[in-house]
Amino acid sequence: MYCSGCGQQITPGQQVCAHCGRPTASVPPPPAPPIPNIAFELANYANRVRALSTVWFIYGGLVLVTGMIGLSFASSFLNGGFGPWMRGPWAHGGFPFGPEFGPAILHFAWVMVILRAALAFVAGWGLMERAPWGRVVAIVAAFLSILKIPIGTALAIWTLVTLLGYRNTTLYDQL
Repeated sequence: MYCSGCGQQITPGQQVCAHCGRPTASVPPPPAPPIPNIAFELANYANRVRALSTVWFIYGGLVLVTGMIGLSFASSFLNGGFGPWMRGPWAHGGFPFGPEFGPAILHFAWVMVILRAALAFVAGWGLMERAPWGRVVAIVAAFLSILKIPIGTALAIWTLVTLLGYRNTTLYDQL
């Protein structure tokens, strides 16, 4: 240990420097920075899960609205609903697989749009309620939406990063 005034060596426990007479006060080490506790971590994670659930609700509404618009347009086009200048292949019975194939595909597409939107709404609701099954449903919905570029892919990546992993699983279970 050395004197802060003159730099001479001081023996431990010496109260005054023998060379300059300056009192030697041992400076306590600076306090350690505060470490966030589990309550802080849980509050931060709860905010991220709430934001994620809100975006799942928005995505479900977006899927439903765009699917309804697109399938209504496709149905009108394929059934000759745009007038005599633009008739679809089903208006004349010229579809190669028979006249009932086209409407069956449209019905299947309607069912798929409704199921995708319902899955997104259920994932959002499960995350909002912090239900144990909500995490699983959101992960399944993320894997099913990962190829829906760009919004579905971004939402799927955000969901998987937020919900997967040991730390996130433990935090979600504690919510």
